Amino acid sequence: MISHLDRKLWRDLRRMTGQVLAVALVMGCGLAMMIMARSLIHSLETTRREYYEGNRFAEVFAHLKRAPDSIALRVAEIPGVATVQPAISVQVTLDLPEMDEPASGQVRSLPDFAEPQLNRLFLRAGEWLKPGSRRELLVGEAFAEANELKIGDRLALLLNGRREQFRVAGIVLSPEFIFESRPGAALPDNRTYGIFWMPYQELASAYDLDGAFNYLSLTLSPGASARPVIAALDDLLEPYGGRGAYGRADHPSHIRVSDEIRVLHTLAIGFPVVFLSVAAFMTNAVLSRLLNLQREQIAILKAFGFTNRQIAFHYLKFAFVMVAIGTVLGWLGGIFLGHRIVDMYHLFFRFPELNFRLDRSALALALLVCAGAAAVGVFGAVRRAARLPPAEAMRPEPPANYRPALVEKTGVAHLLSHTFRIAVRNVERKPMQALFTVAGLALATGILIVPNAFRDGVSEVMDFQWDVLERQDVDIGLTEPSSISVRHRFEQLPGVVSVEPFRYAFARLRFGNRSRQIAIQGMPADGALGRVVDFQTKEIPLPPHGLIVSAKLAEVLGARVGDELIVEVLEGKRPVRTVPLVALAQDFAGVAAYMDLQALNRLLGEGDIISGAGVTLDGARRSEFYRSLKEVPRVSWLAIKDSLRANFRKTTAASIGLIQTIYLVFATVVAFGVVYNNARISLAERARELATLRVVGFSRREVGGVLVTELVILALIAVPIGLLLGTGFATAILKQVNTETVRLPLVLTLGNYSFAVLVVTIASALSALFVLRKLNQLNLVGALKAPE
Repeated sequence: MISHLDRKLWRDLRRMTGQVLAVALVMGCGLAMMIMARSLIHSLETTRREYYEGNRFAEVFAHLKRAPDSIALRVAEIPGVATVQPAISVQVTLDLPEMDEPASGQVRSLPDFAEPQLNRLFLRAGEWLKPGSRRELLVGEAFAEANELKIGDRLALLLNGRREQFRVAGIVLSPEFIFESRPGAALPDNRTYGIFWMPYQELASAYDLDGAFNYLSLTLSPGASARPVIAALDDLLEPYGGRGAYGRADHPSHIRVSDEIRVLHTLAIGFPVVFLSVAAFMTNAVLSRLLNLQREQIAILKAFGFTNRQIAFHYLKFAFVMVAIGTVLGWLGGIFLGHRIVDMYHLFFRFPELNFRLDRSALALALLVCAGAAAVGVFGAVRRAARLPPAEAMRPEPPANYRPALVEKTGVAHLLSHTFRIAVRNVERKPMQALFTVAGLALATGILIVPNAFRDGVSEVMDFQWDVLERQDVDIGLTEPSSISVRHRFEQLPGVVSVEPFRYAFARLRFGNRSRQIAIQGMPADGALGRVVDFQTKEIPLPPHGLIVSAKLAEVLGARVGDELIVEVLEGKRPVRTVPLVALAQDFAGVAAYMDLQALNRLLGEGDIISGAGVTLDGARRSEFYRSLKEVPRVSWLAIKDSLRANFRKTTAASIGLIQTIYLVFATVVAFGVVYNNARISLAERARELATLRVVGFSRREVGGVLVTELVILALIAVPIGLLLGTGFATAILKQVNTETVRLPLVLTLGNYSFAVLVVTIASALSALFVLRKLNQLNLVGALKAPE
């Protein structure tokens, strides 16, 4: 049996369907984002953990110059070490027939007659390398897909200056390369850079590394700490050119996935809090309006014996119906959008299988959060309903004090129309209602700023990174640091317009108890291609002494300009020097440290040595340059600016763009919902007054003007506040989602603000049209009767 109060609830819901759906949609938008983000976190963390465990991903890694295999046995004796896997890792260039430009990549060795103990591969297609096989290799999936490689295709690799042909035997994945990118590069370029695996003996013979290794990975014993193991490993490998061991937390691929999870943690909180705050305001407005219109009904219910608790629970159920609808919409929306984002992740996160995994705890949390927001919104209104004495409730509300409005007291009242004065007086006589309306409209305006700030930030990164900082067309890396005279070899290549050398030196930067391993980049003090700029995009001259680092790197180290950094060089003579931090650089991809090229070579105790060069090209001879570069044996890697930009647009920018689009749609829905809800409440509350105005002679246009004017006044107050709130939201959220991999600058354009104003204006106009249509259908006789 349905109780009398439940029947009344059903009638109220049918009469207020539009407003109930508006509130539920706003709740659903916030919950969808929360469920989507939390489920994506669950999906990435669970998939990564299973992948690491199933394929035995190492916990400590080290690159070195060369060490005999016997050193691996000594590494295994270090306390805390469980399993050791020595290998060979080299940088190579490739010649793909369908590409003008040479590609580059990293080749890793595999045991000749056994499965790797650590970092085991997952075979996506083809077959494993057979024992004793030659001229065959395995290719990373990202590179294979980007270049449409198939099993049996042939690749030409330049191994230690010798060009050799290899057959693609299989396409594989590795837990070391969930995110494939060139060492030291924050952004991927899967088309021109790939990862390859071949038998140990074949690779060792090509690089004269028989019985030796230059790369090491290991796992730790249960309960062992990585820090003492890394320290012991560095001491042991130092005579063999060790470049500093590092743990899993500092592994580039692991960092990239962790950064994405960190961003999702922020998005799982930031946006839902804002959206559910709006929903709380809307719920309060709807319930307050309903209670005001049902004063006599509440009195009658109490007179017939319904208790305060029953009446309070009745109106709470009204709110929880909106909660139920919003929660279901949030569940469905979060699951649908989560699948879309996972499909996008497949572009740059390479797992054997990455599926959307619903975080079931998020469903319960969504219901609790939504119910909590609604309860906060309706608590005051429901408490008033429960405490209202029957005798008082039977009487209509006392008439409002229609004193002249503040604007009328300025002496310009005779210049104002009757409709404007009525609208202003109504706003002043209900200040709390006006305040809640302004707050809702301001929040709706503010959340429209954030998604477009993401979009504009991505555009700024693309322009800044590849037009302001990097003016070269191609960066060329050498197999070994060489004399600066090698630049003349590059200058002689066809199509080269200018050449600017650079030097990379692996080092560990220390400040206090914090440290970070990084490649210090040496650049010519008078260089024109690679630039270092500050936060105002003014070029920072490279000093003859001192270090310039990314602002993000300084934040990680906890250092400020003027502090002394300890630089432990991890190659060559391995000097340790104290170097002053002279300036902070602005960049948005990865972290970097810069020095004057001559100063860096002095620090290393070497002469005029470079490790590569950036070049600009004559566009008409670009293909000729690439073909000639394929024949240069000393080149180990390339970074082509156009290819990096295109890949960034396809992966990182596309991912951020999809999230931005989702949030923008949600923000627009919220804006329309808030404006529509406020317009409907205003019409319902004032139906009797408006009908009276019609009876005393006001035209439909004049009566409609009262409502529209009131809406415009509140919008004019709310929009500027909303723009300020939006600026704060964008600043806070972008600061939280910035990572070492990619950082989005805060870009607030006139177009962004204009869009927010335009959406609120359109929402207000459409809501006004709807209200005017309802006003024209108003039954004057019915409205002038008792309110209920």
